[in-house]
Amino acid sequence: MYKILTLNNISVAGLERLPREEYEIASEIQHPDAILLRSFNMHDMEIPATLRAVGRAGAGVNNIPVEKMSEKGVVVFNAPGANANAVKELVLAGMLIGCRNLCQAWDYARNLQGDDATIGKAVEAGKKQFAGFELPGRTLGVIGLGAIGRYVANAALDLGMKVIGYDPGITVEGAWKLSSEVQKAASVEELLSKVDFVTFHVPLVDATRHMINAERLKIMKDNVVILNFARKGIIDDEAVSDAIKAGKVYAYVCDFPSNLLKNHERVVTLPHLGASTREAEDNCAIMVAEQVRDYLVNGNVRNSVNFPEVVMERNGGYRVAIVNSNVPNMVGQISSAMADAGLNIIDMINKSRGDLAYTLIDINEPATDKLIQQLAAIDGVLAVRAL
Repeated sequence: MYKILTLNNISVAGLERLPREEYEIASEIQHPDAILLRSFNMHDMEIPATLRAVGRAGAGVNNIPVEKMSEKGVVVFNAPGANANAVKELVLAGMLIGCRNLCQAWDYARNLQGDDATIGKAVEAGKKQFAGFELPGRTLGVIGLGAIGRYVANAALDLGMKVIGYDPGITVEGAWKLSSEVQKAASVEELLSKVDFVTFHVPLVDATRHMINAERLKIMKDNVVILNFARKGIIDDEAVSDAIKAGKVYAYVCDFPSNLLKNHERVVTLPHLGASTREAEDNCAIMVAEQVRDYLVNGNVRNSVNFPEVVMERNGGYRVAIVNSNVPNMVGQISSAMADAGLNIIDMINKSRGDLAYTLIDINEPATDKLIQQLAAIDGVLAVRAL
């Protein structure tokens, strides 16, 4: 029986992928094998010694101490792309909110007073101040072309927009899913200098903090619309606020309210709605639950932010999973230990990612407790499991 600790409410659609006869799931549980969470902050949490996997029902993992998990040999999963459509729809809504002044106009209309005739006259007199502009023919810049960025870019093309993308880390698989009509920018600066709208779909790390700042705002077009539904901190809010007052930025739409922004007349802030749809919550929970289950049962790793992707079909025999530091002769020491125990290796896969390596081995007989202890005692081995 595997024990699963939930640190947030996880969609029932996901939890149903973990059969009750095999998994004990609770918000308070001792000695968990895995943790499922959404936005809970794990940085100050004491990590259970029994923990083998963490599943984040979403894309970002800023709330998880990934480096600490790696040091303990704990795999961290996320759910890339599971909420992509939800965020894409919000970005499209944000562009319309920004260029058509919808929230300001709604606020004006709902505060009109008098009888209907008086309101009608005020509508005709006041609507000119909310005149905006249309999307077709405008240029959208997309920084970050992962699952969400690709969805946004392709949808914007369907709306008649031109699209410029920037992502130095885009994969071949990701590029295949991106329309060939998306132009490639060689740098952030090149992209920013050409766009009427810009949207961000990147994690918050040192390299992405304040990607929009006072210096970069100077090279942007006048009346640009800035959208941030990724992470707070990617935009220098004070710099954008100053640029709005100076007439440089037309509108700023984001998911991260603050005292500086929430009452700003040219800023629309939303309460972190990016993935807040039933469909997105279900999709994220299903994806991460299946990944955690496959890891606990079979040792397979898909969509991990700290482990290499390792998937090996069961070929009979008995499986051992080993997490270790990525150092020379580790596979040799593991194989020698297996041979000394009189075991024959049926199948094996070993991959590394940065400082971590992960090995799955199928052997002809069950691994004894003594062998597991010997493997765990090898210098550099972080975790060993017999599956």
